[in-house]
Amino acid sequence: MARRLLPVGIDFVGTAPVRLVFAREVAACPGQVFHALASDVSGWVQWFSAVTLARATDGGAGRGIRLGGGTRFTETVLLAREPEACAYRVDATNAPGARALAEEWRLAPPATGTRVRWTFAADGTAPFRFALVPARPGLGRAFRDAMASLDRRPARG
Repeated sequence: MARRLLPVGIDFVGTAPVRLVFAREVAACPGQVFHALASDVSGWVQWFSAVTLARATDGGAGRGIRLGGGTRFTETVLLAREPEACAYRVDATNAPGARALAEEWRLAPPATGTRVRWTFAADGTAPFRFALVPARPGLGRAFRDAMASLDRRPARG
């Protein structure tokens, strides 16, 4: 059963007890990446293999996400500033031990393409926080694979 999490704000991304940060450059321009992250919610299943269901909710103010393995999230959009950033707060999840979760996607144009930085911010019980340490390499691999897959998609947005 899904549990309600703390209603954290965007500042949580910088102050969370656990912050996992990943970055990668992609060939797509910031507007295209922003569109894939913030506007084409259902498209996540096509480029982020961990995501098995993604749908916009509340007229675009939220998202419903399901991951492989059955983890589910109900999210609120905290920030959608095109083409530079978007962020989400998890309002409810079935992940055991989580107290607060948020993620932020920052986009910056290098010489060409886009530098994508994903911050996964979390708080929870001690076992939950501890479990995130060995999960870091897997989350990093999922992020790298997702960015490579996103880069192979035809231009949109």
